[in-house]
This record gives sequence, structure tokens and C-alpha cells, in this order.
Amino acid sequence: QVQLVESGGGLVQAGGSLRLSCAASGRTLSVYAKGWFRQAPGKEREFVAAMSWSGGRILYADNVKGRFTISRDNAKNTVYLQMNNLKPEDTAVYYCAAGNLGQTTGSYDYWGQGTQVTVSS
Repeated sequence: QVQLVESGGGLVQAGGSLRLSCAASGRTLSVYAKGWFRQAPGKEREFVAAMSWSGGRILYADNVKGRFTISRDNAKNTVYLQMNNLKPEDTAVYYCAAGNLGQTTGSYDYWGQGTQVTVSS
């Protein structure tokens, strides 16, 4: 059984930073692309960032480019999302996913349970 567990969410003021982690267990997922998505109340889940299994390809949503950085440590089966200069509109539940590299939820086969990020103004 595959499990993805996110951590690192919380409450932060606008302009602050958070680092999310997503640890995989139950199966080696290092060969899968890893992605981060987010979902705000009343909105659809949207793409944030993704990285290929090798790290050679990285994708970002336009509204996080220059502020968010995705990275991974395959030895630890963990993917990270460093979020800087956070804005209130970044408030959402953040999900990590594993599967094929892409910007749609359908590209990914495995999902974590999500971690809440709240940015106050």
C-alpha cells in the first residue's frame, strides 16, 4: 500500500515562508514524477509545481513562479515545496501526488491527505 504524507503546513503572515514535505512509504516511488496541488474552499484543485523522477524537468504554475521551489530527495523518498513571499491567495489545502509528470490531477496516481496552509494579511 502506498502512502503519501504531507507535513509542514500552518499559519503564516503574508510575506512569510513555509516548507512543505511529502514522505512516501509502502513502496519506492522515486521513479514517479512528484507534484504539488492545492485546493481553496469552493474552488477546484489546481496545479502548483511538479518535478520529473530525475529532477530534470520542473514545472510551475505561473502564479507561484519565482516564489515556490520544488525539490526531492529520492534517497529519503521525500519531495519538498519551499514557499516564500506567501500571499493570502496562497491559502489552501496543499496535496502532494505521485505519477506521471503533468499539470492535471489526472496525471497522478497517488495522493496524500493534504496539509492546510493559511496566509494572513
